[in-house]
Amino acid sequence: MDETEFWEIIDSTREAADGDPEEQADLLVERLVQLDPDSVLDFARHFEARYNRAYRWDLWGAAAVLLGGASDDAFDYFRCWLIGQGREVFEGALHDPDGLAELLDDFDEEIDGDGEELGYAADEAYEQLTGVVAPDLGLPPQPTEPLGTPVDFEDEGALAARYPDLSDRFAPR
Repeated sequence: MDETEFWEIIDSTREAADGDPEEQADLLVERLVQLDPDSVLDFARHFEARYNRAYRWDLWGAAAVLLGGASDDAFDYFRCWLIGQGREVFEGALHDPDGLAELLDDFDEEIDGDGEELGYAADEAYEQLTGVVAPDLGLPPQPTEPLGTPVDFEDEGALAARYPDLSDRFAPR
């Protein structure tokens, strides 16, 4: 599976789910079980590589603005959700996290920002296809610390200064 096919699967399941990440995860499993196990592992590698790429302080700060704070787990689920938004949003957020203000049509804290189930979709599909747990993907582990300069999530003024567009558009009032 190449990168284009990976993103096509992400996009088609998001569109069919009307942006609901839980529904998207269900549709993703349904789509992946139609593939062979090796293709499911390829999908998992693409997903995991992007998930690790997004382990950055600047994205964590953007998640904190959007979510009104972001614990370790919340940021993990946010990264899964970000991948689920598709290539344009994902790559755009990596390029400029504050640019999410322009890339997102809307952000509903009740639905958006938590893609935990998306992170498990390939594992679930693989297990359904083979009856066994997916093997190690052979990727380098996620860094122990996010890349970049740490962000003080408790300082709302600093967050607003670092993410002015996101803060203006989405910060809880």
